[in-house]
Amino acid sequence: MSIGAQRVGVAVVGAGFAADLHLASYQKVYGVDLRVVGITSRTQSKAEVLASRYGIPQIYRNFGAILADEDVDVVDLCVPVHLHGQMCVAAAEAGKHVICEKPLIGFQGPGTTLRKEMYRQVSQQLRNIRQVFERCGVSLLYAENWLYAPAIRRGMELIEASGGTILDIRGHEAHSGSASQSSKRWETSGGGALLRLGIHPLSAAIYLKRWEGMRRVGVPIRVREVYGQVADLTRTPAFREEEWQWLVADWHDVENWSLSVLTFDDGSVAAISASDIALGGLESGLQVYLSNARVTCNLDPNTTCQAYAPAPSVFNDIPLKEKLETSAGWSFPIVDRDRVLGYQQEMQDFAEAVAYGRPPISGMDLAQESMRVVYALYVSAESGRRIRVAELKDQV
Repeated sequence: MSIGAQRVGVAVVGAGFAADLHLASYQKVYGVDLRVVGITSRTQSKAEVLASRYGIPQIYRNFGAILADEDVDVVDLCVPVHLHGQMCVAAAEAGKHVICEKPLIGFQGPGTTLRKEMYRQVSQQLRNIRQVFERCGVSLLYAENWLYAPAIRRGMELIEASGGTILDIRGHEAHSGSASQSSKRWETSGGGALLRLGIHPLSAAIYLKRWEGMRRVGVPIRVREVYGQVADLTRTPAFREEEWQWLVADWHDVENWSLSVLTFDDGSVAAISASDIALGGLESGLQVYLSNARVTCNLDPNTTCQAYAPAPSVFNDIPLKEKLETSAGWSFPIVDRDRVLGYQQEMQDFAEAVAYGRPPISGMDLAQESMRVVYALYVSAESGRRIRVAELKDQV
């Protein structure tokens, strides 16, 4: 597809939760002739279900068939993390733009590997990915939905209007654990709660400070130093002795809890928590403390809709919110999920970026810095000390 053309052909790789979210949002894209031309998955039956649900005309036999299709302008990767890097490179070399779910990549090896070695390998892979995309003249569209969520965008409007300085950012994401087996091993996930959940508020904090720096002086404010802690809290003896275990507990070698502290070049800070030990459904949000204001951005839950049921059967098993263990009692059913969590606006931005040849809001720069910060945090957690990011870069 030539730059500036308004027709965009998308092929989706994967047929799980993320693919369903993306496909639902594609249907709401406007102003661009976006067409989902096909889908592929290791599980044929899942691809068939989504193809039927969203009117997708073609089910590709494999990933290679997508790369060979001239009608495909964009490859949308909704696959496990350990496949991201190789598929990104292959798609770029085939002349396709790439939408890649977060995180961009992960270390593909055992959890016993020294974290500095993980950082080194991830950094090398990041450089290689950037070089391939730049050489091939295609875009990486990094699917970090938090940047598009109305609460975050509205918060940015208020921050800009205030004229204040961002001094402290506090973000969190938590729920009761992932059911995906690939999320429980370093080889397939690249990390635990820090990478899988914490990447959202961490990326948002990085983005806000980059944005603040560009807006004020034309130079992004970057992360200078990190301090991290991680743990698998389901390994505590008392937990193991409990008869009822409501939390996911079969983690292999990744953490299910993390706390991250970032110090930026201007001395401001961010504190990010992420865990798989929170009952009651997904919790996610961001608080921004300014020199002259305070802004809170609640993604989930919020109080737009509240419901009560004395028994789970009352609502006839209708989904109320992600990771909610029961629909009995009080709950906060999410309203217009695709828009509230930013998926709809994310796909709109990506479609326009490809159609009109402009950079996306969330792209290569954010993906790379977020990954480097995450793995610097893993180094910090292993060493038990604060780590200067430049120190690690110099060693790579």
